[in-house]
Amino acid sequence: MNFTYEAYRNMISLLREQDYKIRSYYNWESAESCVILRHDIDYCLEDSLKLARLEADMAVSSTYFVLLTSDFYNIASPKSLHILRELQQMGHEVGLHFDEKAYAELTWDESIAHILQERDILSAILGTDIQCVSMHRPSKMTLEADLKIPGMVNSYGQTFFHEFKYLSDSRHRWREPVLDILKAKSYDRLHILTHAFWYRETEETMWDTVKRFLQSATAERYDQMMDNITDLEDIIGRNEVIQK
Repeated sequence: MNFTYEAYRNMISLLREQDYKIRSYYNWESAESCVILRHDIDYCLEDSLKLARLEADMAVSSTYFVLLTSDFYNIASPKSLHILRELQQMGHEVGLHFDEKAYAELTWDESIAHILQERDILSAILGTDIQCVSMHRPSKMTLEADLKIPGMVNSYGQTFFHEFKYLSDSRHRWREPVLDILKAKSYDRLHILTHAFWYRETEETMWDTVKRFLQSATAERYDQMMDNITDLEDIIGRNEVIQK
């Protein structure tokens, strides 16, 4: 499966053809064959909004996990809040993406305490209850721990990571032939993780996607400064810092 919006649409269509019911972390048990669609937002909220709109056009609801500790985006900014609220208005869920590496080495109890603390912050910012968490770059120990987090679903817990068939496109690579698995209907329960960051109208290499993202950062930073410093263009012109 390649990394285009058309390929993603085709995957959704194939799931439906195979009679998989698209479910959430809370209502999957009533379906004989089901799939939970999940997206971790590691770098770019805008890319996730594009995929969310595609899903909404196909009457699909999924879960988007956001980081509180990211250096790439600030969920409390007006721009970010607008995106996250649009996701929710389309029927998608926003969950917490927790990066254990943002903290010093933690005991399990300390990890749970930090997750709950971040959950409360995210809930306060969005004005809605946050009920699920996914781990960002989880350690082997975390994957094997089956952490029980009060009042939250752990997407890497025993149920969703082991009892479901887990498929992921991390680092721009599917570890298994996802379309073949869907066509064969080898499993009744699927848990599919995709990263909207990798998807485009036309296929790109991993190098192309990362390079474009890095280069776009200059334009984004310039626009941010335009909103925060008077007469920026008198100080330095856009063409002086942004490559064409």
